[in-house]
Amino acid sequence: MVAQIDLGEGDAGFKVGDGAAAVLLIHGLTGTPTELRKVAQGLAKRGYSVYVPTLPGHCGDNADLQATRWTDWYAGVQRAFEGIRQRHRQVFVGGLSMGSVMSMYLASQYPGQVAGLLLYSTTLRYDGWNMTRWAVFTPLLMAIPFGVHLCKFVESSPYGIKNPRLRAIVEKQMKEGQSDAAGLLMMSGVSVRELHRLIAATKRGMPALTTPALVLHSAEDDITSRWNADYIERKLGGPVRKVLLDNCYHMITVDLQYRTVIDLSADFMDDQVRSGARATPGDLQQACALAS
Repeated sequence: MVAQIDLGEGDAGFKVGDGAAAVLLIHGLTGTPTELRKVAQGLAKRGYSVYVPTLPGHCGDNADLQATRWTDWYAGVQRAFEGIRQRHRQVFVGGLSMGSVMSMYLASQYPGQVAGLLLYSTTLRYDGWNMTRWAVFTPLLMAIPFGVHLCKFVESSPYGIKNPRLRAIVEKQMKEGQSDAAGLLMMSGVSVRELHRLIAATKRGMPALTTPALVLHSAEDDITSRWNADYIERKLGGPVRKVLLDNCYHMITVDLQYRTVIDLSADFMDDQVRSGARATPGDLQQACALAS
């Protein structure tokens, strides 16, 4: 029986391509699968099956998002991954911003079962050039009583996009409330708190995570500086291929260099597929379990 793959509520989630190896791509916090469509289509043309689910609480309004926790977002990713694993022998996992963090956490929970990581504009802290200087203090604010209700982020121009034409389209969509196409304009303190909890859980597992990773980050990122990419390079336990892009902002999957993102990602995955994706203790344990 063919596994049913859960792509989340609504019709924003999608699947493209029909390759033997699969890619699970995870959108960002307050984001939408649309922000990964161009990359997904490009990877499908390079021979991969690409799945992009909608995370729980997303593509609605802020009340929908605040009703969920990071564990709910992860549960949605986990359901999609387990369905994909039943259909494909090799599965790569990646994401944009918070989706990148979630990718690392998922891989840490499934040792030996993720062929490689695609980490786009990873958000471990909000420290880009367009962020308020107070953003780095949000973890402290969350620690005080009622701090979660004092903190929120309202996106402002350039909205992570250097391409002026695309930026104008996205701004119009967000201000008109088209959350399924452009995401939410504001992120509440509750969602920020949940992101910090996910980041903390992910950081704890990074040194033991040996999955090969491609780290793509803009040198001009307006939301998360290159410090985030450098941190992954220092802390991740497996091999890291890091590339800094020079003509885009945070939303590298739709901005001026999205074609470069596609090419670098496909080349990285092609290398892993050719090498059979390095065997790990997790692979051996899985093989023994299947044999028994």
